[in-house]
Amino acid sequence: MSWDPRHLPEQSGKTFVVTGANAGLGYFTSEQLAATGAHVVLACRNPVKADAALAAIRGRVPGASVSAITLDVADADSVRAAAALLLDLPRFDGLVLNAGIVHPPKTRELSAAGNEIVLETNYLGHVHLTALTLPALLRTPGSRVVALGSLATRLVASRLDNLQLETGYSGWVAYAQSKIAMQVFGFELDRRLRLAGLGGPGGVQSLVAHPGYSVSGLTPGIRGVNEPSRSQRFADNLQGLIGAQGKDRGAWPTVRAVLDTDARGGEYYGPRFLTRGLPTRQRPTNTSLDQTVASHLWTRTEALLTLPFPL
Repeated sequence: MSWDPRHLPEQSGKTFVVTGANAGLGYFTSEQLAATGAHVVLACRNPVKADAALAAIRGRVPGASVSAITLDVADADSVRAAAALLLDLPRFDGLVLNAGIVHPPKTRELSAAGNEIVLETNYLGHVHLTALTLPALLRTPGSRVVALGSLATRLVASRLDNLQLETGYSGWVAYAQSKIAMQVFGFELDRRLRLAGLGGPGGVQSLVAHPGYSVSGLTPGIRGVNEPSRSQRFADNLQGLIGAQGKDRGAWPTVRAVLDTDARGGEYYGPRFLTRGLPTRQRPTNTSLDQTVASHLWTRTEALLTLPFPL
């Protein structure tokens, strides 16, 4: 069927959770989901910024049903506390794994758990959250997990053999590897759900989406949420000439992956013209679908989290 991101299907009675929802793609994903009548939980690290995002959505979406919980995906204690709150939800229709570091540190940094910080933030924390909240997703018919991938997965070749980047650290490689890992995880999660008889229509489905080339300077200005400087606006408008788009549009593939009844677990959504455009189903990189890579990553991830994933 054709999909119009400006006219989304009614979702009253459903509940969606978006990590990193106070700014950027996470904010606009949350705003667009709230406009469907669903209840949206903004899972954010900074409570002050979360409050600003809640106020913005309520001001821009009449009657919006939104709330916030504190979540720092780089902190295992915070993940466990947030998961406990989410397990108490009466229903849990969708989990959007969006939070992350977009501009990595120039030199290698570690999380409190001793993992490379970009890997911990963009990938490990989300796997941890998904594992802990899976029981709530399983008891909600037709629930979905949507992992955020990136165009970076097409620009860096890695089979994830050096996840921690203990040698040869590069911020760009750290970011790209974390997104390759997210895509591999999203597709492997769906495969394992199906093998366990828990996936497919009516069960929990896992999909992956990427936002194309989305920048702040082409995004609507919203107080406390997106306030680019005049120079950033100028620079990003130049980027628009070579294919960039706003983050409001960058959220479209994620929202489609969450809502489209014709979408199926294991599918990949992104802008039609790769960097921008209407959201369409696409093919990911071969590495993202490689079951050998997925099996190795799954085992390594469980070891790093010291948490067997319940599948």
